[in-house]
Amino acid sequence: MRKIAAVMTVAALTGIALTGCEAADDEDKPVAFESSASAPALVWGACPTPGDARQTCTTVQVPLNYQDPGSATIAIAVSKLSTAKAGEHRDALVLNPGGPALPGLGTPSAVAPTLPASVLAEYDLIGFDPRGVEHSNPQSCGLGELPVYGLFPFPAADGSITANVEAAKSIAQKCSAVPDLKYYNTASTARDLDWIRQALGVEKLAYWGQSYGTYLGVAYDMLFPDRTGKLILEGNVDPAKAWAGEVGSWGKGMAERFPDAAAVAAKQSGRTVEQVTDSYLALADRLDRTPAPIPGTQAALDGSLLRNLTYALLLHNETLPMVPQLWTAAADLADGKLTDADKALIAQALTQPPATPGVPADNQASMFVALMCGDVAWPAGADGYQAAVAADREAWPLTAGMPANVWPCAFWPNQPIDGPITVSATGARNVLILQNRRDNATPWDSAAGLHAEFGGRSALVGVDNGGHYVYHAGSACADQATVTFLSGGTLPGGDVDCTDAE
Repeated sequence: MRKIAAVMTVAALTGIALTGCEAADDEDKPVAFESSASAPALVWGACPTPGDARQTCTTVQVPLNYQDPGSATIAIAVSKLSTAKAGEHRDALVLNPGGPALPGLGTPSAVAPTLPASVLAEYDLIGFDPRGVEHSNPQSCGLGELPVYGLFPFPAADGSITANVEAAKSIAQKCSAVPDLKYYNTASTARDLDWIRQALGVEKLAYWGQSYGTYLGVAYDMLFPDRTGKLILEGNVDPAKAWAGEVGSWGKGMAERFPDAAAVAAKQSGRTVEQVTDSYLALADRLDRTPAPIPGTQAALDGSLLRNLTYALLLHNETLPMVPQLWTAAADLADGKLTDADKALIAQALTQPPATPGVPADNQASMFVALMCGDVAWPAGADGYQAAVAADREAWPLTAGMPANVWPCAFWPNQPIDGPITVSATGARNVLILQNRRDNATPWDSAAGLHAEFGGRSALVGVDNGGHYVYHAGSACADQATVTFLSGGTLPGGDVDCTDAE
């Protein structure tokens, strides 16, 4: 999940009588329903896609509609990576890589090499494909090969959103034709987690979520507080802003992270950060007005694609040096003097992960929009979005007004069957929040907001670092806090300010 191709695929994001979620109305309020107290033993076998031979996989049957649990069921694909000795019982640590709508079967193998023996000795690492994703009854809105970043509604060069409105209406109409898509929401996925917990035979769920996975973890905690164990939330979504407000924060997040890349470019070129930034804005505007055809493809590099590629590379510190190279290649392409090195870099940046057999090409894009629009209601219709875009373009020019623009959610035909998550400050002190100061995907303010909503239940480990990933990303301080919590169950006594990031 730290490859450029995977980043580009993301290019990013329950009401059982609880404080956390309220149904849209009494008619839609979910009923309390849990898995059987005598859940059958899981049968572990080969995973559906090649990977780490140590991983095994199974499926857990869950209700499609938790309001009518006696009706249809769907299968949730679950993976396990265990180093336990025969006969030993250990806890399970469930992992979610975010997205929204990223598959998670391979996550245990990706995370295991970063964990010390003390943690691996205590936990089986558990991954899963969330409902509607990859091997868990994958959904499709019939969007062709649309990648997730193709959903991001950048306005036209002059700021007009007319084309965005039409695109949003089209996607909403296509998704409205998908039977039962309204049941593929975060609250239902959180309920699925409890079925997984019980099938694993553990009393409390230990959970580590990244990005959108933090929102899912909070949803689980609000639904099942008595069954929630240790929660690690990394790169955080603020439920109070889901989802229009969270998306709306991307402009500020880019403004906080962009100078890291501009400083690299400035050092290489002898210019100032301000001069580099002005050059980037001018280049993006130029490509908006005159897209540059990419040799050997039917695609063209426009300002939106340049911004999306830049955003993706900023998610990881290890790809930060590539950002100035991308800008150089883009300028060379626009000038008609593309070098072989430029061609190779652009090809690498545009590479998509191979399609998974049997999974629709638009699966992640479809589920991304299903979750964004199906979790909470957005401002309906097109009114107001044009003015919001104009204001956002002026306030945060790096994102050109996209975060304030219209999404398919403005024309979504179904009201969410669950209300928004409201975080409760009542409960165990069991939440570790990991957050970088300069995260362009889920900005610092989101973590601060979530931490405040949890009250004394959480400890915030803030790292003076950029990018979307905190653990195993250059701060021994953050890593130690994470390992100590997992191994000993001890949260820091107060918030931790980590300044040791490399």
